[in-house]
Amino acid sequence: MISRVLFLWILSLAMSLFSALPVFAASAKGDEAAKSGAALFSDKGCTYCHGPLGEGAKKGPSLTDLWKDKAWTNEKITNQILNGGQKMPPFRDSVSDEEVTDLIAWLRAKKKPAPPPASPQDSAPISGPQ
Repeated sequence: MISRVLFLWILSLAMSLFSALPVFAASAKGDEAAKSGAALFSDKGCTYCHGPLGEGAKKGPSLTDLWKDKAWTNEKITNQILNGGQKMPPFRDSVSDEEVTDLIAWLRAKKKPAPPPASPQDSAPISGPQ
């Protein structure tokens, strides 16, 4: 009888672990997207207005707590990035859909990977075609 209980417990544990695998894969994919988003944040000139880590600067607000602000849905963030707003220029012509997704992954990350330092030519925001 004990061996049957042990077998059922092991079977239950194994099923739990296998069902959790997609969560681990999604988390790893999310981590990669957040790392890519961190690099994009630097490369696209976001640091110019929002600071090196998104902590805010004279020109742009802090983005560090955006991950927990329920008012900022992914759709609203996408719209802000693509179309700009208030003082933010639109980035529709300089980011792809995948890049927007990666930027959102970085903004949504509770522990954000640090963006690499911007090169001097990347220190000003990209304003689109001239």
